[in-house]
Amino acid sequence: MGFSKWYQNAIFYEINTRTFYDSNNDGIGDLKGITLKLDYIKSLGVDCIWLLPIYPSPLKDGGYDISDFYDIHPDLGTIDDFKKLVDETHKHGMHIIADLVVNHTSDQCEWFLEAQTDKISPYHDYYVWSETDQKYQDARIIFVDTEKSNWSWNEKAGKYYWHRFYTCQPDLNYDNPAVQEEMKNIMRFWLDMGIDGFRADAVPYLYQREGTNCENLPETHAYLKELRQLIDQEYPECILLAEANQWPHDLRPYLGDGDEFHMAFHFPLMPRIYMSVALGDGTSIMEIMEKTPAIPENCQWCTFLRNHDELTLEMVTDAERKFMWEKYAPDDRMRLNLGIRRRLAPLMDGNINKIELLYAILFSLPGTPIIYYGDEIGMGDNIWLNDRDGVRTPMQWSDDINAGFSAADSNRLFLPVIDKGDFSFHHINVASQADKQDSLINRLKQLIKIRKEFNFLSSQSYEFINRENVGVLSILRWNETHSLLCFHNLTAKAQEVNIGEEDYVLIHSSPGMKLNINPLDELFSLPAYAYAWIKLRR
Repeated sequence: MGFSKWYQNAIFYEINTRTFYDSNNDGIGDLKGITLKLDYIKSLGVDCIWLLPIYPSPLKDGGYDISDFYDIHPDLGTIDDFKKLVDETHKHGMHIIADLVVNHTSDQCEWFLEAQTDKISPYHDYYVWSETDQKYQDARIIFVDTEKSNWSWNEKAGKYYWHRFYTCQPDLNYDNPAVQEEMKNIMRFWLDMGIDGFRADAVPYLYQREGTNCENLPETHAYLKELRQLIDQEYPECILLAEANQWPHDLRPYLGDGDEFHMAFHFPLMPRIYMSVALGDGTSIMEIMEKTPAIPENCQWCTFLRNHDELTLEMVTDAERKFMWEKYAPDDRMRLNLGIRRRLAPLMDGNINKIELLYAILFSLPGTPIIYYGDEIGMGDNIWLNDRDGVRTPMQWSDDINAGFSAADSNRLFLPVIDKGDFSFHHINVASQADKQDSLINRLKQLIKIRKEFNFLSSQSYEFINRENVGVLSILRWNETHSLLCFHNLTAKAQEVNIGEEDYVLIHSSPGMKLNINPLDELFSLPAYAYAWIKLRR
């Protein structure tokens, strides 16, 4: 049987286990909790679940600071709970991938604890050390709000160690063959339990070379190709998804000749979707898509509106970043590093038509879309929580105690539920939307259904049309037998749209918006923030 490329026309769903569903009422979401909610996830039309880190960790960076790569954090359950989740996910006809943190460990990892006290330990060379903090000065600092240098002094070792992220996350030394093998063994350990692959975290930074910015180096690509080779030879139905926050031309090499990553996040597209709606002008979406290089036929872009991190504004101009901050993050607390720590719904002022419009744009463009847990119901955020925790609050299942997330005392919750304002769980929850045809969750389910029906929407064939009217993002999609016209009104007023064909049928449009389309008219009026997907009969 040939490789199925199941990931190319899928819907991914990103879950933060600790805040999804608490099965034992200790205030912390867990793996059993996800298992109990698989029917719900499947009902959305999801094909693959992506889990944020589930490993033992001091949790100084949401679990991305791993202290043991071969176990489950005790708060979340056991290895057996994980195996059960994987098995049940497969029984539901879905795939499941986990985060693989290749770049660094926690400073509480046994490897680092031994490395800093014993210079002849094999683990000492698992990390990057220096007598001086002046090496690799061309490497940028990623967490500009908190870190002043990529080097930190370690008293016990009497040397500096290298870290591209927080001080508590020393980078691994990939010039050491033992580290290369260790990471391969970690992959095998989890793949042997039946998971379907990994989202690999922070892959551009694995090697350091003087006189470079220490990103996207040839050595990094050579090693990542080895990881792909392992997957192809030993686990041929599994995938690797790259998290590389880079421009499309820098991202493209991570797909290699179809022999590196299967998928890569398309980071620069995301802020431009928000920018286009704010400006009522789709030019920035068209421009970034046209700067996106062709990819191998066995690869795929991963597209998204929001995730567990800040909405990154690294890949926009200074003027665009200033505009985005003023428009979407007027309060300083809403800003973090070079981004915005807010969820999708608050960014759209809770306007359900605007939220759906953004999904329609995302789904009409090439790639595999990811939905971040809670965004399907329009969950809010809490900008007063630390770092990025404000967009990781407990899932709002119902208007019961603690939003139906946990029966624990509210003081024991891993993070507080949102219980005030328009986005309070009393107003926004799964149960209250389930039976309302016009609710966000049911609109999104319908959109997912249509997206899957016309599976060529995930393909790389597309064309922007009617470009003279930048207020309407007009995209032509096709395969050998069908053509679909996707119109998206980015503005606050009705727009005239020219179909240019007489023989067509309206497939899908913004619910509750009266679209006066006469099948004999080539022109019709598209209301504010509405969309219409139209199938040409010819």
